[in-house]
Amino acid sequence: MRDELRIGPHAFTSRLFTGTGKYRDFPTMKAALEASGSQVVTVAVRRLDLEATGEASLLRWIPEGMKLLPNTAGCYTADDAVRTCRLARELGMTEFVKLEVLGDQKTLYPDVEETVKAARVLVKEGFCVLPYTTDDLITARKLEDAGCAAVMPLGAPIGSGLGIQNPHALRMILETVKVPVLVDAGVGTASDVAVAMELGCHGVLLNTGIAAAADPVQMAHAMRLGCEAGRSAFLAGRMPKKAYAAASSPTEGLIR
Repeated sequence: MRDELRIGPHAFTSRLFTGTGKYRDFPTMKAALEASGSQVVTVAVRRLDLEATGEASLLRWIPEGMKLLPNTAGCYTADDAVRTCRLARELGMTEFVKLEVLGDQKTLYPDVEETVKAARVLVKEGFCVLPYTTDDLITARKLEDAGCAAVMPLGAPIGSGLGIQNPHALRMILETVKVPVLVDAGVGTASDVAVAMELGCHGVLLNTGIAAAADPVQMAHAMRLGCEAGRSAFLAGRMPKKAYAAASSPTEGLIR
């Protein structure tokens, strides 16, 4: 049975979303994206060199069949983010966008007020919006009410590699909203992805955890396996935790 992730009108069999930043070169990026098994790759619209052609163009190295997810990285106001999404659509990318409105240069935490403001505008204009946000259930609920197709709370600060810092907050969001919840930011290794998926998150978006690894291609493969293992464990349902030991072999009926 296919375990599809549905976000708005889109359906995916891979729950791992990847990025294009920080790779040492385009060939490494392409090989890592292929090894990840990801079907969605996010691209910072404002950092694209629109004059680059052929092998000098980042878009030339995106594996065939991967869906682009233009993002608004580098935007600090709702107006800038909306303008960037409109530009992406004019360039023929897609209406499927990652909304990112930052509020602080040091932590790269999102400005949730501006994010919600931008989301409302973009949804009315027909965009399928995936907003990067804090791990706050009130903001997640507001973004859902604004019409976002998913919410993407951070696991830790962008590029930190710290892993899931507040699993309780993620659980509350998962219990509160009905749209898919994808962890976005802070993932450093495959076990971090597995933790997010075991919590019940519907997917994980990551970039630096792969791009900054000593071997990005091998790490991409590990992230894929972590995502699949975590999802399988969630669907299987883990055993209850106990304060004391419980023998693996029952003691009843033992020959004495």
